[in-house]
Amino acid sequence: MSENLSPSALANAFDKLKSELGKVIVGQEKVVEELLISLFSRGHCLLVGVPGLAKTLLISTLADVLDLKFKRIQFTPDLMPSDITGTEIIEEDVSTGKKAFKFIKGPVFANIVLADEINRTPPKTQAALLEAMQEHRVSAAGETYVLPEPFFVLATQNPIEQEGTYPLPEAQLDRFMFNLFVDYPSFEEQVEIVKRTTKSGKVTVNKVLSAEEILQFQELVRTVPVADNVIEYAVKLITATRPKDDLSPEFVKEFVSWGAGPRAAQFLILGAKTRALLYNSPTPSIEDVREIAVPILRHRIVANFSAEAEGISSAEIIEKLLKEFPN
Repeated sequence: MSENLSPSALANAFDKLKSELGKVIVGQEKVVEELLISLFSRGHCLLVGVPGLAKTLLISTLADVLDLKFKRIQFTPDLMPSDITGTEIIEEDVSTGKKAFKFIKGPVFANIVLADEINRTPPKTQAALLEAMQEHRVSAAGETYVLPEPFFVLATQNPIEQEGTYPLPEAQLDRFMFNLFVDYPSFEEQVEIVKRTTKSGKVTVNKVLSAEEILQFQELVRTVPVADNVIEYAVKLITATRPKDDLSPEFVKEFVSWGAGPRAAQFLILGAKTRALLYNSPTPSIEDVREIAVPILRHRIVANFSAEAEGISSAEIIEKLLKEFPN
């Protein structure tokens, strides 16, 4: 293993990334950590939070620190799939006068794509982005165009205003590795935010990682060995979310309609591998799996009417599961 691919190199890069992001972003350490875990695991993230919590600023700053091409797409009810993937135009050759079709690449051709308020656009347009997320390529007029690597999609949703929205179906939500809840900052953090944002001067951040280095670290993550008991724990946790399985506890049978699929177990192990490397550990532990269980499972567990009637969220169900299965 070369020096630039050593586990300690990723841990060092993680510390530098947090330091640079901290110049612009106040707090949100957990969200930053999970964003980076998702990036190095080749996953995508859905960020849920009310307006004004610097979700867009966090993502654009992350792109700056990583020296990656960044594009933001504001999702609206009239947005078309071609507005995301690109469109063909007729171009005339000045010297010959001949006309030919030329494909103009859309904003999805970037390393980091921010899909702002993804639930504001109809399913047809949502599907165009989600297909690109899964396949890392775009098809147009019989041609296939490969997206740049690394390719990282971050979508945002506002949990308050649901009028005139198109909620993502469970099958499409499953494409996102993490569902991150961006919460209000603490009192002290808000004081610091106001201080920073009401004075003159612009903060500049340093580039920490190149696209090539990120790709190398993504490959490194997949070489990390995992003990069988850690994999078995992840699978046990996923299986216990399914109300019809013998392993599931009574509260799951009572409050859950549908549990998580196999992709959740894959993401738990990939995320645990990445988290272990970020904290300079050679192999993931059960604790690494537990630390990322809520954001990975939150959008994969469908709570039933009984849970809604009693005000029990999917996150609370996952927390109870973690207590039920400590190891």
